Amino acid sequence: MKYSLPVAYALWAISGFGALGLHRFYLGKTGTGFLWLLTGGLAGAGGLYDLFTLPRQVQEANLRNDVEAALTMGGARSAGELYAPGMDSRFRKSESPEKTILRIARKNSGQVTPGEVAIESDISIDEARKALDELAKKGIAEVRVRSSGVLVYFFPEFADDRKDFADI
Repeated sequence: MKYSLPVAYALWAISGFGALGLHRFYLGKTGTGFLWLLTGGLAGAGGLYDLFTLPRQVQEANLRNDVEAALTMGGARSAGELYAPGMDSRFRKSESPEKTILRIARKNSGQVTPGEVAIESDISIDEARKALDELAKKGIAEVRVRSSGVLVYFFPEFADDRKDFADI
């Protein structure tokens, strides 16, 4: 079901400019719908708030609906696989650990840590370290040490410059 902004505004208007909360029930916000119903839209303040925030509320309800539909269809194991920061809410396919590593390397001027890979993918830090070690064995990456002592896998093809490292 796609929620409609004109329908939400119509329900807002016919419910006493938001006082009865019909628009909130429509958007699946039953808790605040009952609160608006019992308090007259928080004495009108909630109705006024909704006048300005209703477009965002409709957008969030549609997004929530899309995520729930995708999860029930079995296309993803978690909402994190569906949406990624900086991707304009487009559906995102699961990617291989190697592709995740290369994406991070490109974004970070060639520098990647196992923790970053684990955060960006659905694998453990140990699995991320093993994948990075394999790329280093193939000569695609170099193991470097930051001045802080942290091990970093370095991909020269994505590097801006080579400072902040000591050879090991």
